[in-house]
Amino acid sequence: MEENLTRFMENLVGRVSGPMKFRMLMQPLMAIIFAFRDGRRDAREGRQPYGYDLFTNSSHDRQLLLEAWRSVGKIFILALVLDAVYQFIVVKWFYPVEALVVAFVLALLPYMLLRGPFNRLFRQKRG
Repeated sequence: MEENLTRFMENLVGRVSGPMKFRMLMQPLMAIIFAFRDGRRDAREGRQPYGYDLFTNSSHDRQLLLEAWRSVGKIFILALVLDAVYQFIVVKWFYPVEALVVAFVLALLPYMLLRGPFNRLFRQKRG
């Protein structure tokens, strides 16, 4: 178990400076652009900030998750594919859990963290 964790951490650090490092900037940037767009739309429609609404209003959390997936699902899939390519080039093997973690961090996490603050920003600007 400890060996797997050590390998996992070494492989994650290697992605920052290794081949295809451009994706470490481009994929979060795309997720931020989509969060910006969706947060602005939420503010125009008078909706609650995304994270707040997702965790406090369970009546339409499925709808919110599907909406988020429509926005960043392609970026997530692209992150998975690019990480698989990276792993085959550098590590010469494919570790699916690593690919999922990297795709989550690069594509979904920035979107989920920033959509609500963008909503608040645009609401303050309007008000």
